[in-house]
Amino acid sequence: MQDGNYAFELEQITYAYHQQIALKDVSLTIRQGERIAILGANGSGKSTLLKILDALYFPQSGVVRAFGEIVNEQAMQDEARALAFRRRVGLVFQDPDVQLFSPTVWDEVTFAPLHLGLARNEVIARAEWAMELLSITHLRDRAPYRLSGGEKKKVALASILSLQPDVWLLDEPTASLDPRSQSRLLDFMDELRRQGKTIITATHDLDIVEEIADRVVMFCEEHVVVADGAPRELLADYARLVECNLVHEHRHKHGEIEHAHHHWHRAEHTHS
Repeated sequence: MQDGNYAFELEQITYAYHQQIALKDVSLTIRQGERIAILGANGSGKSTLLKILDALYFPQSGVVRAFGEIVNEQAMQDEARALAFRRRVGLVFQDPDVQLFSPTVWDEVTFAPLHLGLARNEVIARAEWAMELLSITHLRDRAPYRLSGGEKKKVALASILSLQPDVWLLDEPTASLDPRSQSRLLDFMDELRRQGKTIITATHDLDIVEEIADRVVMFCEEHVVVADGAPRELLADYARLVECNLVHEHRHKHGEIEHAHHHWHRAEHTHS
């Protein structure tokens, strides 16, 4: 069903890498202004889903609509439609090194808005605003590859912030960040919420879910949606979290008695 209030409508999309399924028959609707956590272990399809929402990948089957219009390879070859889409949707990759390529931080933050046809004075104003908001003005002339991991993450965020998109796609945003940087990132995401932005965050860090999302879409390792609901409800379903490899079930023996304990996966954990 098409609805002007939807940012995205996905109908039975399937995506595979060289016959290896990454997403299978996924149907999902996301309203504008929603905050959604895409929850799943590494390899469950979260990053692939974000890249489809960002029109970097196109599913082999199924339909993707953004803001009521079909998004596929043919549609994105229309320059006007592609530019309009890119101005509204921004993706921050898990690894900022994948995203950052310009010689200086200033070049990085101004690159996207310049190439999407915004007036130069508007680009300069947006870039300065984004850098000030993220407290990276002092990094203006630095080379991104020489920055710390936390600084790179801020530059990647600023490069999207300068676009002022309606939709933010965040892939494991707290990965590799120290506690102070994580706290500041969560404050930044809360500011986006106050601005009414649509925020879609792929993560397997259960500790942040209730703070960043009002709705959780959960994937298991079969690459299908297994749950869709309120964070508190889904995080309380320990059996499903264990089944989806989001919680470790550790067993400990005390004499003849064996106890099972559940442990959250932390963001730095990886899964094969």
